[in-house]
Amino acid sequence: MKKLLLLLAAATLWLSAAGTEAAQGDRFTLKTVTGKQLHMVGLDNGLLVEEHKGKVVFIEFWGTHCPPCLISIPHYIDLQAKYKDKLAIVAIEVQATPEAMLKQFVQAKGINYDVIAHENAQAFIDYMTVRTGWQNSIPFLIILDQEGNFVTSHVGMAPQEALEDLIRRLDELHGKKSAAAPAPAKSAATPTATPAAKQ
Repeated sequence: MKKLLLLLAAATLWLSAAGTEAAQGDRFTLKTVTGKQLHMVGLDNGLLVEEHKGKVVFIEFWGTHCPPCLISIPHYIDLQAKYKDKLAIVAIEVQATPEAMLKQFVQAKGINYDVIAHENAQAFIDYMTVRTGWQNSIPFLIILDQEGNFVTSHVGMAPQEALEDLIRRLDELHGKKSAAAPAPAKSAATPTATPAAKQ
């Protein structure tokens, strides 16, 4: 619990689109090193990754020459495997490692989550810098809930225990919201056939 509180206390402010140069509804299409496309839409208080809607999303800015980033990779691999139905990790490399080299790096490390090269994400990086006030320190982690709402962010290595606790808590909250949502109204039954009138 203490580690979770420290993680939340380290949060930076997500700036409302209304108060920045960024606009709500801004859209980005990013290509991962494996060729998959991710479609992202700016929200007033967050970011929706359309392919991962319904999951907690970790967006990490990291680099292949950043020691704490490299130490974090096995932890993220474990988290992605353990919570594959509840979590999506998107790692954006910001130290300008060429895409071909980054693809080899991902394969060599056995990374099981989405990785995007700097060259394919510059506009998105600029956008997120405006929205989060990021100061270029890495690793930098942004956490979004299942609807894309900003939850917290963290500079430096985040304790795996705290991240797991946060995933479980967000999953629990999401389950309660889903259970409390009103059921869709049932339409009146329509007869499949009308009896013929008696002669």
